[in-house]
Amino acid sequence: MEHGYTIAEVAERTGLSAHTLRYYERAGLLDPPTRGANGHRRYSEGDLGMLWILTRLRKTGMPIQGMRRYAELCRVGPETTEERRVLLEDHRQLVLERIAALQCDLRLIEGKIKTYAEGATRDLASP
Repeated sequence: MEHGYTIAEVAERTGLSAHTLRYYERAGLLDPPTRGANGHRRYSEGDLGMLWILTRLRKTGMPIQGMRRYAELCRVGPETTEERRVLLEDHRQLVLERIAALQCDLRLIEGKIKTYAEGATRDLASP
């Protein structure tokens, strides 16, 4: 039996499609996995770990370019820890700003719900 996970197994575990996994390789986000005797991709636990963080970075709005830079720094090794920290701190600030904007939007929605629950029939466009 061959070691590692097939592309189908990784897709199932990560929720990413096989197409996305191949794109991540082409985009430089993920090292090309080893190949089995049949020529099919075999992903390692390390690949799964990298995919885990990459999917979270993407869900939080990090552009592919930032994800690529993070992956490149990880490949270089421990001497890039400080640069990775700075990259993630910058991204955290953007995420916090997005959360604050969403909280403001949510307050507006909650206010509208309360207004309508109280029987008001104000125009939808009014604050």
